Amino acid sequence: MEFCVHGPRANWKGFLRLSLVTCPVALYPATSESEKISFNQLNRQTGHRIKYIKVDQDTGDEVPNEDIVKGYELEKGQFIEVTKEELEEIALESTRTIEIDEFVDKSEIDPRYLIRPYYLRPDGKVGHDAFAVIRETIREMNKVAIGRVVLTNREHIIALEPMDKGLVGTLLRYPYEVRSEQEYFDEIQDVKVTKDMLDLARHIVNQKAGTFDPEKFEDHYESALVELINQKRAGKLIRPKERPKGENVVDLMEALRQSVGREKATEPANAPKKSAKKPRKAASGQKEMLMPIAGKKQAKEAGAKKQPARSQRRSAWLGPNVC
Repeated sequence: MEFCVHGPRANWKGFLRLSLVTCPVALYPATSESEKISFNQLNRQTGHRIKYIKVDQDTGDEVPNEDIVKGYELEKGQFIEVTKEELEEIALESTRTIEIDEFVDKSEIDPRYLIRPYYLRPDGKVGHDAFAVIRETIREMNKVAIGRVVLTNREHIIALEPMDKGLVGTLLRYPYEVRSEQEYFDEIQDVKVTKDMLDLARHIVNQKAGTFDPEKFEDHYESALVELINQKRAGKLIRPKERPKGENVVDLMEALRQSVGREKATEPANAPKKSAKKPRKAASGQKEMLMPIAGKKQAKEAGAKKQPARSQRRSAWLGPNVC
């Protein structure tokens, strides 16, 4: 996501309309992967970055962007060219307006149709009253508003829900984009599960019961990447770790019984019941992961300074000059 002096840049600007009630709105990405570690491709021999160029498949000549057009392949080697101007001429009303078509219960939306979330807010100083009317109507009716919006030259279905003072819009897939589960589930055997097995499995579920808290989730792969890069910066020898081995379950009932015993053994003695949310506890290895390579003294100083924004967290892990 790009930032400027005025804050995040909108992916789309237009109007939100419910019948005759209209207001200008802006659409912003609700998620970001900019904090994840990314790699560049390098030439192993020189260490230089790899550059990609667009070339003619037959001649091998480089083609400038102004000479590149879109084409739909009718059959092998035969294309119909479509220009940018022709695509713009078929622009739909949803290019500039999110028209609310209907209201549905959230439970009716199959999770397979969900793509990605966006934040929707009024654009500018006008239209806040109309926006509030639409938002509070959706909230009061406890429904999800379904509309259409054009992003990246494609029309998408969007589901709108109230969140605080704004709206969250989730793009939805079309039916032709969702594969039938029967293609994958038909060969699953019909198995009779006994009551004893269900009772044991239910007991395990109860022992693991909790509340959904995203703050306690740790991206273990991202942490391992940080550790790997820091070790290579420090010139340490990288040794492969032993991979976990899967075990073949012979007696399912015995495996369930052992699972119940293991979960019970991990519970602390006289542990109190679920209480108020506790402060987040750093995962194992996280403290070392956040330390710069230079030395312990610098690490303590760096740890004492609180990072003002999440976007600075990765630079604290890896130090400067990291892409």
